[in-house]
Amino acid sequence: MSRFSHCGLVLSLLLGMGAALRAADPTEDDYYPISRFEVPAGVVLEAGAFCLMPDGKMAVSSRRGEIWMIRDPFSKEVKATQFQRFAHGLHEVLGLAERDGWLYVVQRCDVSRLKDKNGDGEADLYEIVNDEFELNGDYHEYTFGSKFDKQGDLWLVLCLTGSFSSADKYRGWCLRVNADGTMVPTTSGIRSPGGIGFGPNDDVFYTDNQGPWNGTCELKQLLPGKFVGHPGGFPWYDEPKAKAAMGTKPREPESGSRFHVEAEKIPEYLPPVVMFPYAKMGNSSSGVTYDNTAGRFGPFAGQMFVADQSFSTVMRVTLEKVNGRYQGACYNFRAGFGSGNVPIEMTPSGSMFVGGTNRGWGSRGQKPFAVERMDWSGKVPFEIHEMKARPDGFELTFTEPVNAAAAGDVQSYKLNTYTYIYQSSYGSPEVDHSDPTIESATVAADGKSVKLKINGLQKGHVHELHAAGVKSAAGLPLLHQEAFYTLMQIPQE
Repeated sequence: MSRFSHCGLVLSLLLGMGAALRAADPTEDDYYPISRFEVPAGVVLEAGAFCLMPDGKMAVSSRRGEIWMIRDPFSKEVKATQFQRFAHGLHEVLGLAERDGWLYVVQRCDVSRLKDKNGDGEADLYEIVNDEFELNGDYHEYTFGSKFDKQGDLWLVLCLTGSFSSADKYRGWCLRVNADGTMVPTTSGIRSPGGIGFGPNDDVFYTDNQGPWNGTCELKQLLPGKFVGHPGGFPWYDEPKAKAAMGTKPREPESGSRFHVEAEKIPEYLPPVVMFPYAKMGNSSSGVTYDNTAGRFGPFAGQMFVADQSFSTVMRVTLEKVNGRYQGACYNFRAGFGSGNVPIEMTPSGSMFVGGTNRGWGSRGQKPFAVERMDWSGKVPFEIHEMKARPDGFELTFTEPVNAAAAGDVQSYKLNTYTYIYQSSYGSPEVDHSDPTIESATVAADGKSVKLKINGLQKGHVHELHAAGVKSAAGLPLLHQEAFYTLMQIPQE
């Protein structure tokens, strides 16, 4: 055999081994491919919000105050010719919602609505709906807006001035704008939101970012009359509308305490629903969406998704109510987006639209901006479907049956816990670490779930679970091996 034919044989063997490895270890691309849109030349489309229109076009807003309509947004390839500018001259649009032929716009300074009266594809009627909140030009005074709720209200979350104080009216608050345009102060304690959206039971959630009174990035629920953590907006409790809607302001939280401890002392305080461990699950949580597509996006119906700007990722979130409060777990889901993700939006057909910018903070995605779409390929990934709390541990469900021997071995798992300091200074390291013992792992008869009996559950802690040893019945490893459960409440027996 010549040297060249011997090298060719070795190369063939190596290529065959590589092909076998790829077949054995699928990647995120195999399950949720990303389509990258071609934006018109010269347009800086730093996406801030999406809205699917009744005519099938996708509206997308930009930080620079424009709104573009994308024709045939579900086509295999989306080209620049499919974009048409609908509006411009607005101010950092971070919320879009459609109703009765109007496109409602949540921008930095107000809620407005736009209409194309003559049918040429461009808005020619602009009306202010509500502008009862204030701003002073500080770069950090973001205003994020939801879609309409069942009552016809828009929910707004207003970033603090400079992300530290509330120098302008209602900065650091959640407000509702009713169908008739009136404003209702709703929830205090906002710091620096990155997105807002609906979850299970049409309840409203938003993301807040690490900083004062936020030890790490978090998903929080918004409920009328409640306080979600940052006392910087307390002065606005003296406003007549706030007094009427909210009553008296809560007591000041104790700096240096813990979230679950203060929740037991302050009746109005709602601690984080899910904490995203800093530098593990991202550094800047942003857009929020919910899978209500009944399986058209894969096996995660009824679960939430949260974007991260700095890591250019989309995370998955599962929630449950324990002792009347939401809590749950977060999981890695999809990386590899083009820029720093800000808005994400699930559509009824099961496509998720993702947009972003790397302006200001930078991102792992190297492009200055991106507009993209993520679809399910039809293949089911082997994942931890859900991590649920039990009085004596956790129950894991899986998207596919497990190998019973591997999943039933406690050595297949590793668990540790920690929390963050609830304090007025910026952020927090992980603190109060513990290493609970996994005493047993019991696999269900159908192979789709495992009960982990734990000695040493810690109230108020993130429980970080690694399941590297778990394999599917077909022999595949988990696509993502970690789950992070925020255990604010331990279930009763």
